[in-house]
Amino acid sequence: MQSLSRLLLIGFAGLVVAAPVASQRADDQILPRSVELQKQARALVGAGKLESAEDLLETALAVDPRNRSAYVDIARVAEKQHLFGKAILMTSKALALEPNDADAIAIQGEAMVELGAIARAQANLQKLQTICGAKGCPQIAQLSGAISRGPSVASAKTPESPKSN
Repeated sequence: MQSLSRLLLIGFAGLVVAAPVASQRADDQILPRSVELQKQARALVGAGKLESAEDLLETALAVDPRNRSAYVDIARVAEKQHLFGKAILMTSKALALEPNDADAIAIQGEAMVELGAIARAQANLQKLQTICGAKGCPQIAQLSGAISRGPSVASAKTPESPKSN
């Protein structure tokens, strides 16, 4: 009788542990509402309405926080707004979900270049070269071009000379 109660207890514990896992969705199944909001945001980006697009992308992430490409899209919007720190943050979140996302790595590298972190951008380029291998990918050329150009925003701003009294 005692072994039967232990067996039932172990079986119940296994059921309790397995129940949450059985109800989770696979990583590649993003909620359709999140994907639809992301499509609407891309249309707004094309129309130049960056703030509205960013709002929709944030809503898409609220609907489904596993929508990795929405993080990448927010990073693209942030780059267009010259918010390079935010672009790096958003790509880091995308890379937490998928460490080999070539788009996220390239955008993060470009933002690093704009902030003057050339060595870190080159590390991203090496990672891209490893991921893409012999087949190559357009993100390599994109990031290589950004590294060779250097920071465009920082170089466009000339420091003001101190005022003399």
